[in-house]
Amino acid sequence: MIQNRFKAPVTAFITPSCRFLLRIGITANWLTFIGALGCSISALYFFSQGEFFLGTIFVALFALSDLFDGTMARLSERGTTKWGALIDSTLDRATDAAIYAGVIAYAIGSDENDLALLALLALITGALIPYIRAKAESLGVECSVGVAERAERLIIILIATGLYGLGVNFALTGGLLLINLLGLITIAQRLLVVARS
Repeated sequence: MIQNRFKAPVTAFITPSCRFLLRIGITANWLTFIGALGCSISALYFFSQGEFFLGTIFVALFALSDLFDGTMARLSERGTTKWGALIDSTLDRATDAAIYAGVIAYAIGSDENDLALLALLALITGALIPYIRAKAESLGVECSVGVAERAERLIIILIATGLYGLGVNFALTGGLLLINLLGLITIAQRLLVVARS
């Protein structure tokens, strides 16, 4: 939803930076890998230690690579490739898993079982949403609908972890509840699209 609405103006804004990165020899796939690695390490380390505000800053900075890599691929001589799309999608799943794994590790260490269960459910729904789309598209059904695609879920969890790190104690639980609710709605929406096809 957010991605579709802001894609054109964001792409226009970042295109000069993308051209510069390509000129100095950074490829879209390398940027994807660096961003995913930075996000994953930051989330696993800082979140598991309870350093949620600092962790959110690092994760958000590395997550910005997601804004650039697609545009860089389109601007490059080779253009977009199936390999690049696979790498991007796979590393997105790994990054999401690292974020929730960091929260789960913290929750278990702090004996907050409810928080751990909410994060685990968010991890599961977050994996099901892209799986349904991929499976549907392999069956020839376009299925990119939903109230909470990856961008929305990532923004919600980072706002939640950031506020929690600033001492807003209900923010993380509230954020995970919202992610789970929107995730379940998105799963239902995608299943309905396939059923109606």
